Amino acid sequence: MSRAAVPGLPSRHPIGGLLPALYAEDDLAQRFTAGLDTVLAPVFATLDNLPAYFDPRLAPWDFLVWVASWVGVRTDPGRPAGPSRAAVARAVESHRWRGTRRGLRAQLRLVLGVDAQIVDGGGVSWSSTAGSPLPAPPATEVLVRVWSVDATVPVDVARVRAVVEAACPVHLTCRVEVVSGPPGERED
Repeated sequence: MSRAAVPGLPSRHPIGGLLPALYAEDDLAQRFTAGLDTVLAPVFATLDNLPAYFDPRLAPWDFLVWVASWVGVRTDPGRPAGPSRAAVARAVESHRWRGTRRGLRAQLRLVLGVDAQIVDGGGVSWSSTAGSPLPAPPATEVLVRVWSVDATVPVDVARVRAVVEAACPVHLTCRVEVVSGPPGERED
């Protein structure tokens, strides 16, 4: 979408009508200001609708990509606009949960349309007794089992791996398994 000159777009504030009476009937002044009206009409239309530009549901695609860069969301022009619009709308909440199981699961569901079960061995332990034994070393692998929310849409494994690896801590190995449905419903 271009916010440049739009042929035939009338100005809501024509300059010719604002000129002093001396220029009101001057043909040259009226034609000159009409040319300026053509240039300014898209600017006025954009400013009049500015709140819609910052609403991810309504913003033009090129503006949405720009807003997405402000909130740290990557957009993919090859995918439908719906998931990108939803990701921008939920960016603050997504950043709040970044690095957690909940955050990774929500990101996979929102961006790729897959659900996930995330199994990791991380954990925390504490003791109120000084000199107590240290906990066992945590697992060095995160297992992410994914399945398509819509059974008719196949899982794009490469994209799932890219999202998981971007979210996985550097000191852990991430493994992705694609399963046919939620782990409780599988026939093993």
